[in-house]
Amino acid sequence: MLVVSKFGGTSMGDAAAMKKSAEVCLEHHSSVVVVSATSGTTDRLIEIAKAASKGELELCDTIIFNLKERHTSLLKQVAPMSEEAASLLQQNFTELDLLVQNLTLLKELTPRAYDHMLSLGERISSLIFREVLRKEAPHKEIVLLDARSVLKTDSHFGQAAPLIDLMASECKNKMTITENKIYVTQGFIGSDIQGNTTILGRGGSDYSAALFAEALDATCLEIWTDVPGIATTDPRICKEAKIIPELAYQEAGEMAQYGAKILHPATISPAVRKSIPVFVGSTFAKDEPGTWIRRTVEFRPPVRAITKRSAQGLVTVTTPNMYNASGFMGSIFDIFAKHRVSVDCVTTSEISVAITVDHATLENIKFIEDLKKVGNLEIEKGFSLISLIGNELYRRSNLAKTIFGTMDEAKIRMMSLGASPYNFNFLVKEDEANICIQKLHQTLIEAIR
Repeated sequence: MLVVSKFGGTSMGDAAAMKKSAEVCLEHHSSVVVVSATSGTTDRLIEIAKAASKGELELCDTIIFNLKERHTSLLKQVAPMSEEAASLLQQNFTELDLLVQNLTLLKELTPRAYDHMLSLGERISSLIFREVLRKEAPHKEIVLLDARSVLKTDSHFGQAAPLIDLMASECKNKMTITENKIYVTQGFIGSDIQGNTTILGRGGSDYSAALFAEALDATCLEIWTDVPGIATTDPRICKEAKIIPELAYQEAGEMAQYGAKILHPATISPAVRKSIPVFVGSTFAKDEPGTWIRRTVEFRPPVRAITKRSAQGLVTVTTPNMYNASGFMGSIFDIFAKHRVSVDCVTTSEISVAITVDHATLENIKFIEDLKKVGNLEIEKGFSLISLIGNELYRRSNLAKTIFGTMDEAKIRMMSLGASPYNFNFLVKEDEANICIQKLHQTLIEAIR
């Protein structure tokens, strides 16, 4: 049995959380442990990177001082006598200081430098967590593995794509799985062929863990977080939300893509390729049943869950050249591909195409300029994308009637149904989204339990 376990930022948040995470590792016989940075650290590193590129050295010094104090204190709590760990911690902060000096001198934040700086969060948390595991399991060999030595990617800094076959080869050559050994490594980071540090994008630790599970032919992938499984909707929006005992791969993938923050959107793909079951549970409620994600499940309701993606914009490209023309859609999607912008929902008319994107995408000036070359561009902001996740949705004859009857007061700006049997998406104003979700949850999920 080979178990890959991933622990998020809250599970690395303090000494008590790390101890709980270590207990989970040992109880579940984890062979590989993938960790995130301690909660809030990646955000602080982003602040440092931006401030350094502007020459704001005093602000950098303040943030770095606080990070040093936090992590030094954490290490002293878990391993007060480990000179090796203290030395490694200091090396990481020395590296951070040098990066800041270079950025301050150059006054430019390059994508490569940005990735390198953000990698430090996971590298620091992993070396501290290794000490926790050493203390909790003195009879085991605890190996600190630099993920960059095996997780190889392309050179698209900021959101690198893994080189799956090469990673499998590197894992086979550099990792020896035994019952008495536990590898502790970092999520979110890798390196390209030239050895430059890369990141998989925000939230990429889940994806890293899934890639390790795939490369090692794991028996199971575990995602440990601060909530006891995947819920029917966000409990902060709807207090009647319940934990889902099991999900099919397709359902979980759709939920992750359309706003379920508990999973990174790319996590499911490696598991699907090797048919690896995925468990999602809480470090702080380790005995709760959690959620299992598998290839096949027994219960497949019409609507399994409702998700929301906030801060959505609607980009509409219009041109008379679309009349009886070929290649127009291709040219638009080529632009999305060029800038690595994912396409979520699309509708078309005779002369226009409307596509939903995150607000952050609208800040990409080059992307917007390229779209303007194709036709007249209209940008609308302030929407939420609500998605119904279920099974054979386009075959449910009364579903649309039920939805529109439930949301009769909402102004639906756009809809998408039919491309997938697992989701039905519609765009509403941000301030209407939560009440829509509450009503839909009551009608489509609570009423049929």
